[in-house]
Amino acid sequence: MPIPESAEGRRIYEEDRAHVFHSWSAQNALDPLVITRTEGSRVWDADGKGYLDFSSQLVFTNLGHQHPRVVEAIRDQAAALCTIAPAHANGARSEAARLVAERLPDGFDKVFFTNGGAEAVENAIRMARLYTGRYKVLSFFRGYHGATQQAINVTGDHRRWPNDYGASGVVHVHGPFLYRTQFHATTEDEERDRALEHLESTIRFEDPDAFAAIIVETIPGTAGVMPPPPGYLQGVREICDRYGIVMILDEVMVGFGRTGAWFALDNYGVVPDLVTFAKGVNSGYVPLGGVGISRPIAEFFGDRPYPGGLTYSGHPLACAAAVATIKAMVDERAVEHAARLGEEILAPGLARIAARHPSVGEVRGLGAFFALDLVKNPVTREELSPYGSSNAAIGAVLAACRDDGLLVFNNYHRIHLAPPLNTTEEEVREALAILDRALEVADSYVETSAGGTRDEPVLEGVPA
Repeated sequence: MPIPESAEGRRIYEEDRAHVFHSWSAQNALDPLVITRTEGSRVWDADGKGYLDFSSQLVFTNLGHQHPRVVEAIRDQAAALCTIAPAHANGARSEAARLVAERLPDGFDKVFFTNGGAEAVENAIRMARLYTGRYKVLSFFRGYHGATQQAINVTGDHRRWPNDYGASGVVHVHGPFLYRTQFHATTEDEERDRALEHLESTIRFEDPDAFAAIIVETIPGTAGVMPPPPGYLQGVREICDRYGIVMILDEVMVGFGRTGAWFALDNYGVVPDLVTFAKGVNSGYVPLGGVGISRPIAEFFGDRPYPGGLTYSGHPLACAAAVATIKAMVDERAVEHAARLGEEILAPGLARIAARHPSVGEVRGLGAFFALDLVKNPVTREELSPYGSSNAAIGAVLAACRDDGLLVFNNYHRIHLAPPLNTTEEEVREALAILDRALEVADSYVETSAGGTRDEPVLEGVPA
């Protein structure tokens, strides 16, 4: 993308390139967009060009940018009490913990605050190991849990590979994903049953008495928005109960309204033992994450110290932002609005788009959380961009979106749509129109002589 034309934009860009070391990137290849203003579902670059933000950045601005109630709460908290050590009680932290616990399943009365999702995962695993007296942890390929030492090693995508020095005790399995099935399944029921059989077989061969925890994203997000088939999470719950394993649901990306429910687990009627959260809890305005703790595990630490903590655990500014975010979501009915956007606009709109574009192999999602699986070959389902990389084809599609004023979340061959939960219907239709045009670029890369018959694109995860 071009370097900003404005003097201030150029200064920001040049200082970034000179001094900022970016995550997940080859530094010399970076060409970052300079953002200088945000509001609601839109952001503006240094030259004044506006974009619809359908990435919610890294899927965290659930209430959009610069929400006045959240900004005011941070300002008021800073004026009253900027910071205090975790050992002291304060009003913002106490109220944030109460509001989070009220939205977790019955029996979740305690919340341990962290600075983000990866630290929440680290501490949830530590709690499970201490509670069970066991060490092994089972996680899923196509899962992502963060970039700290333990979190990256329970992660199941290729980003783990260069960091895989601490994988002792971590076992990975395949989860259900019918579109790219590992189990030669032809129906959701077959995929569910075979995935559960694979999971339990792995546990048996790895020693059931060795496993402290199973950690799973309720709906895998970064890996492609893959809602599990009906009954799968209940099956995981039953396996955990059978072998005395702690069930951890990672709700870092999908919690706080993203799927049209307060937590994605609410869509599936499953109750885990620990829940990790972050991102949408305060729309990412100040870093905050945490672990929701079920009563038996909380009581285990009632008379024995929990050996873990963070300097900024439950930071007052972050917790004040969480309180304001949750209360605003209630008052504005943001969760219900997200569910309606998914059912009435995003799902049918994306289905129509998929029917027009041979590059769209599958559409998956619910609420304000969708992904398009883009393919080079609609018969073989070969990805538009190979696993673990981005090529010129997907780069051209993303550029077409950006040039037309739309920012999307991208991972390899997929385009993810995750707008703020309070995005208007008109903004969603505007974004879909831009996406429709951009997919003509993707279509130009589709092989036309593959032979066979293309499967009709399907929409997964939306309730019938």
